[in-house]
Amino acid sequence: MKKLNLLPLIIFAIALVSCTKKEAAKVETKEAKPIVKTALVEMRKVVQSSDFTATVQADVKNNIAPSTPGRIRKIFVEVGTSVTKGQKLAQMDNANLSNTEVQIENMRRIYKRVSGLFAVGGASQQELDNAKLQLDMAETNMKNLSENTFLLSPINGIITAQNYDEGDMYSGQMPIMTVMQISPVQLKIDVSESFYSKVKMGMPVDVKIDVFGDDTFKGKVSLIYPTIDERTRTFGVEVKIANGNGKVRPGMFARVNFDFGEMNRVVVADQSIVKQSGSGARFVYVYNNGKVEFRQVEIGRRLGNEFEIISGLNTGEQIVVAGQSKLIDGGEAQLAK
Repeated sequence: MKKLNLLPLIIFAIALVSCTKKEAAKVETKEAKPIVKTALVEMRKVVQSSDFTATVQADVKNNIAPSTPGRIRKIFVEVGTSVTKGQKLAQMDNANLSNTEVQIENMRRIYKRVSGLFAVGGASQQELDNAKLQLDMAETNMKNLSENTFLLSPINGIITAQNYDEGDMYSGQMPIMTVMQISPVQLKIDVSESFYSKVKMGMPVDVKIDVFGDDTFKGKVSLIYPTIDERTRTFGVEVKIANGNGKVRPGMFARVNFDFGEMNRVVVADQSIVKQSGSGARFVYVYNNGKVEFRQVEIGRRLGNEFEIISGLNTGEQIVVAGQSKLIDGGEAQLAK
């Protein structure tokens, strides 16, 4: 019986299977390209504004206390009282003041007598000068005692703290009371170094106070600090709010908005931004002729569902806005139909 030669059949089968696998691999490779959606990078005018937080402070703060310890005889105001400049706030023990007033009356009589004698040649110039010196020193001492016996407000303001009661012994450890001027009020802000050339004296700003919701208060830049803090890369700016009605109070939390006008900026959809794990860097995939480039960008403000791009992209480029999960830098991609 004639034997069949199966070798050619086996070789043919192997070749057929090999071709089939190659074709399947080609199809699979073609289908494995990630499908992406892209958008054209465009530039438009964007409002340049920045928000900073601050705590409201009194424009002037004075701690009221005598220069030496003593008994507090009377307190004329309480916390929350509005006071005017020169108003009496408290009285210390006045025994020393009373004694000094008696001494001064006596010195005035002595000076008057010596002056009369000098006029008729009965006293020397030195005696007259000495009597005048003693009187002047006593009057200066009495003025100092008076200022430290009757404590007056140095400003128009409001009493914000009282640390002693009538009859207490003032020890010098803390002021008897504190008076603050709250019309106007001020805010101290640390502004990023990049804005140094844009912040100007008298520049208007909008201020929102958290406790007042969406109410906006008008303020002006009153002071720009001349140096940059090398640790934080910020500089100090003081803003004043007129606060004529006294509505804004020291200690309130505020948000200050600076408007720096408009600039032409690249703006992209927020879904195009990729955050690299483990860092604060931001990237986008740039699509060009079937391949993608993983490119770092510097983002600015969020504008609704978009981001302002400071640097890293050029007008006319295509960026991936959907399908980034399977992309790699330099890899291939195909556009969605």
